[in-house]
Amino acid sequence: MSANVNVQRIVTLLKFIGAGSVVAYGGYNSLFTVDGGHRAVIYDRIFGVLQEVYGEGMHFRIPWIQRPTIFDIRTRPKQLSSPTGTRDLQTVNISLRILYKPDVQSLPLILSTLGVDYDSRVLPSIVNEVLKSVIAQYNAAQLTTQREEVSLRIRRNLVEEAERFHIQIDDVSITHLSFTAEYAKAVEDKQVAQQEAERARFLVDKAIEDKHSVIIKARGEAKSIQMVGDAVRNDSGFLELRRLEAARAIATTISESANNVYLDADALMMNLNLNVDFGMDKK
Repeated sequence: MSANVNVQRIVTLLKFIGAGSVVAYGGYNSLFTVDGGHRAVIYDRIFGVLQEVYGEGMHFRIPWIQRPTIFDIRTRPKQLSSPTGTRDLQTVNISLRILYKPDVQSLPLILSTLGVDYDSRVLPSIVNEVLKSVIAQYNAAQLTTQREEVSLRIRRNLVEEAERFHIQIDDVSITHLSFTAEYAKAVEDKQVAQQEAERARFLVDKAIEDKHSVIIKARGEAKSIQMVGDAVRNDSGFLELRRLEAARAIATTISESANNVYLDADALMMNLNLNVDFGMDKK
């Protein structure tokens, strides 16, 4: 009899322990925590996605019926690349860095229509679409010279497209832009040709300037010779004056020399027929 009583007590104790464990497990699973920079949306097995957005802190839920989904609402970067074509049919490889975050009030709708990986589902497709529409309006040269304008147009179009999916875009920047090897080679050849043309133009201009200088110098020398000839014809004393100036220059140079040098009148160019000037014929 006592053995049956003990068995019943043990069974009762196990029931209490089991019930307590279930209650404890249920109590533990009825709580969930939302960290800073995150928000939660609850999916209810009966009512579907609830429209309430849960902020930071600890919250209650019904175990086995409600399941919370946590969203990161902080601004995050994403790098996306896409090859596209320009207006002049050149292929360009362009990469964008996008800073984005979800619209907090639209998190229940995002969970219902897109899921937690909404960014991977939406951003690549809209980036590809926007790049094709914008880049097609520019030729290859304009993409490099008007890069800031292109970036602004891409950002404006991306912001409009992302809003349709309840995604907020804070910033868009072009991180990489390159063309095919064939186009890059063509651009390099064009630059080399332009440099060679500039050098040839410089050489032509220099040759023309040198020619003008030679002509001006020749005209000056011819004019000088003409003036000397006219002076000799008009005044016989002009030639004698030039001879005296030359002799004076020679004498000055010799006087400054450390060596003793003796020159006669012939060497000093002073063997002049000056008997008229000095009155040698008046004896």
